[in-house]
Amino acid sequence: MKSRETLIRLKKFQVDEKRRKVAQIEAMIAEFDRIATELDREIKVEQDRAGIHDPAHFAYPTYAKAAITRRENLRRSTGELKAQLDDAQAALGEAFEELKKVEMLDERDQAREKAEASAREQAELDRIAAIRYSASGARV
Repeated sequence: MKSRETLIRLKKFQVDEKRRKVAQIEAMIAEFDRIATELDREIKVEQDRAGIHDPAHFAYPTYAKAAITRRENLRRSTGELKAQLDDAQAALGEAFEELKKVEMLDERDQAREKAEASAREQAELDRIAAIRYSASGARV
């Protein structure tokens, strides 16, 4: 039974680790989205300040070009992270299913042990009752 408890603890640890990974990826995606939105705002401000909105224009602001490149990199990274998130969520689901299987096996074993103990106790009570009955001389 000790090994089953250890296995359950291991499976719980694995589920917790996978949850942390999912949460970490979600936080990174949210942060990248926030930064990309801020860059959108900065690009707009820079374009309005320069009065040039066409990135192909020779006098387009250098900072706006750099911000566009950075924003595109962030969006590409966000896309990659979303793929990683899908994988991490699938791994979390699998780990959770494994944990539930082990817990159900443990519950089944505990119920069986309880039933066996109850049957042993009942057999002992029946034996005691039979001894008392035979000791009383079976008077009717």
